[in-house]
Amino acid sequence: MATGRTHRPATRSRGIPEATVARLPLYLRALTALSERSVPTVSSEELAAAAGVNSAKLRKDFSYLGSYGTRGVGYDVEYLVYQISRELGLTQDWPVVIVGIGNLGAALANYGGFASRGFRVAALIDADPAMAGKPVAGIPVQHTDDLEKIIKDNGVSIGVIATPAGAAQQVCDRLVAAGVTSILNFAPTVLSVPDGVDVRKVDLSIELQILAFHEQRKAGEETAAGDGALPAAAPRGAAAADSSADQGPDGDVPAVMPA
Repeated sequence: MATGRTHRPATRSRGIPEATVARLPLYLRALTALSERSVPTVSSEELAAAAGVNSAKLRKDFSYLGSYGTRGVGYDVEYLVYQISRELGLTQDWPVVIVGIGNLGAALANYGGFASRGFRVAALIDADPAMAGKPVAGIPVQHTDDLEKIIKDNGVSIGVIATPAGAAQQVCDRLVAAGVTSILNFAPTVLSVPDGVDVRKVDLSIELQILAFHEQRKAGEETAAGDGALPAAAPRGAAAADSSADQGPDGDVPAVMPA
């Protein structure tokens, strides 16, 4: 089976927009769920709803793949699963190394979704000598001293960094120097990489902070709605004096007078 080192997705060379590429996994997840329920075909509206996008955007995305569906029938689920998997490079084996086997790294190693989506955890690497040889998810942890040899021996082009922030850049530099060209970064820091190396950052704390912002905003809106009351009526004379200023562009008076 081919490895990630010798085969790379053709999306960029075929001119598929990055926004479309980012949505392909959403479509694939929805289609896989349909396939597991033995659903043979799906309309663009149904698939778009399952993926959380609008149907016009979905049809535009699929046009880049050369897939237009059949009027009155929809899209063939199994064919789309294959087509999107092929476009994403998931019809081949992608060996992955995870560097940093703390709580997060161990959780990632135990994640069962890698294998079912075309990714094989080839090695687990950690800087702690006490971790060396200990099995995590059935895979013995190896020391960072052997990182370059591990990358070479397994033909790895995708690395996952789950180290503390202070160690992440050094690990990144070593991965890149060893031949890794795609990095998934869970460390809470921004990595500097040369041209030709792709980095995807997953920062759980940032996502939680964004959710906290929305929760605070919703709470503020609810408080304002609960405390809201019609403003006190203006004195009769003042209302008459300001009536012309309060008129709208068409001469009509707003239903609620300014406070």
